[in-house]
Amino acid sequence: LTAMGESSMDPSISAADSTAQQDSLFSMMDVFLISLITGLFTYWFFFRKKKEEVPDLPKMQSVAAPVRDSSFIEKMKKTGRNIVVFYGSQTGTAEEFANRLSKDAHRYGLRGMAADPEEYDLSDLSRLSEIDKSLAVFCMATYGEGDPTDNAQDFYDWLQEADADLSGLRFAVFGLGNKTYEHFNAMGKYVDKRLEELGAQRIFELGLGDDDGNLEEDFITWREQFWPAVCEHFGVEATGEESSIRQYELVVHTDVNMNKVYTGEMGRLKSYENQKPPFDAKNPFLAQVTENRKLNEGGERHLMHLELDISNSKIRYESGDHVAVYPANDSSLVNQIGEILGTDLDTVMSLNNLDEESNKKHPFPCPTSYRTALTYYLDITNPPRTNVLYELAQYATDTSEQERLRKMASSAAEGKALYLSWVVEARRNILAILQDMPSLRPPIDHLCELLPRLQARYYSIASSSKVHPNSIHICAVMVEYETKTGRLNKGVATSWLKNKVPDQNGSSSLVPMYVRKSQFRLPFKPSTPVIMIGPGTGIAPFIGFIQERAWLKQQGKEVGETVLYYGCRHEHEDYLYREELAHFQKEGVLTQLNVAFSRDQAEKVYVQHLLKKNKENVWKLVNEGMAHIYVCGDARNMARDVQNAFYEIVSEFGNMSQPQAVDYVKKLMTKGRYSLDVWS
Repeated sequence: LTAMGESSMDPSISAADSTAQQDSLFSMMDVFLISLITGLFTYWFFFRKKKEEVPDLPKMQSVAAPVRDSSFIEKMKKTGRNIVVFYGSQTGTAEEFANRLSKDAHRYGLRGMAADPEEYDLSDLSRLSEIDKSLAVFCMATYGEGDPTDNAQDFYDWLQEADADLSGLRFAVFGLGNKTYEHFNAMGKYVDKRLEELGAQRIFELGLGDDDGNLEEDFITWREQFWPAVCEHFGVEATGEESSIRQYELVVHTDVNMNKVYTGEMGRLKSYENQKPPFDAKNPFLAQVTENRKLNEGGERHLMHLELDISNSKIRYESGDHVAVYPANDSSLVNQIGEILGTDLDTVMSLNNLDEESNKKHPFPCPTSYRTALTYYLDITNPPRTNVLYELAQYATDTSEQERLRKMASSAAEGKALYLSWVVEARRNILAILQDMPSLRPPIDHLCELLPRLQARYYSIASSSKVHPNSIHICAVMVEYETKTGRLNKGVATSWLKNKVPDQNGSSSLVPMYVRKSQFRLPFKPSTPVIMIGPGTGIAPFIGFIQERAWLKQQGKEVGETVLYYGCRHEHEDYLYREELAHFQKEGVLTQLNVAFSRDQAEKVYVQHLLKKNKENVWKLVNEGMAHIYVCGDARNMARDVQNAFYEIVSEFGNMSQPQAVDYVKKLMTKGRYSLDVWS
């Protein structure tokens, strides 16, 4: 080849040379053709082999993932069930109610199963009539501002788009909501209405549970009327009294490899030792606490600012998002439960579902120890629900204590009143109940089966990822109060967070967390004015918003008016982020800082009073400036009072009647110009 290349550059080539060149060229062509043919043959040979293997692939796929695995119909037929109870649950309550309803079914000669809509193909609802005496019940919680829970999102999307014929479907809905929120029980109402529109037959009226009142009582009242309606519809009768049926069986592991034992992980075993993204509810990231400082200068409360290091986690967040943290129960409470029940808490055990067909094999990750279960997996600080009291009653050896527990679990008016006063209002948790009922000593495994799961706690992120890409900031107040029985109750997450010490090796500075996206977002255009209203720890997302507006300004962007209405009790006690806010105001980023000190004078002053005081400016920003309004904090009083203040301002300056003003504000919400991030 080299000779050929060199001779081709010489213009005086002889005939002999030309012939030699042709010979050389042909020999090269031969080599090229032979190589090409060999290559094609090799490619064909291997391609042919692959084609021969194709028939085996479907077998491999069918072993790994059965085609009908997502069909709840097939599962119901296989296991002889005729009632399916779907739950849309964010904190576990709707799931708990669904389990209770599915357990109830056996009393009427029916068989029920609780089901997570995320795990099944809900278009199969049209086939439920293939099963005799079939019924679909939906326990649907509403999350945030009228949104479906995470696990019901796909079901909600399907309902919106579906044109299915559900004429053979019989259904009932119980909604879980909170009246302090604008969109009370929106998800329950929507599912109930939409199923009827698709032709399904409602066999009992929609139940609306209110968590601001007494959700447990609302559920019991609905449930005690629901089952007679089911009996009448199907022509069945109750077969006997409600009986205690264990859902899980205890297996104690005496000889177990400790590397196979869960120690607090939420999903994958050893996930805290070997962290792998992406991080979510089932795979939280262990973030190091790099800062934990007290924000308030005085007063009885403890308000704190924490910073979580998310370096190398690939976690992304935006201003307005929420950070979820998985707390741990106080070890002294766990130890006291162990002592009262005379149990070795370090016993390694598993609770295995007696229903082998169930997707839920264990109530929490197993195998594990009782200590781990009571510390990381079970809620031991909230007052237990009535079904727990009913199941525990059988273990009280004192007849009066047994009767008291059964009465509180009954649907009788006297029993409901007793449960409300003795358990709910007295804030008695399971430890307090065991202490106040000396004869009640249940087996610890049954107690672990009955207690609900310990849930993640959500906090509005108090930082901007533009300024702090590798850390997430939390602003929280330590919850601590004395109960009517004289006990000191502490918030699980806030008391746990308070003790997280920065710069210390080991778990004492680690927080399992993940980010939950929200709709609480700054306007797309930085030039749009914003009005932020956030008293107390409601200031959290606005610290992030202001940081981001400052960053945008530094980038040379035109930033609109940034107005904050903040409130606290006393100027010299709990004025959070005072220095930061003063700095932002000095820099010209925070164009207005309005602070209400509610208890520094005889007459209380709140954020809504300052809004009314500045009503002309507020109206101008909203009406002419097309400002976006953001409200964060207490839903029960503050958010409602602020909304009423806006009704007044709109009515006065927009020359509108009260109904017109209400409609105007509602339209702002629909357009995304009035956003809420509230809790009760």
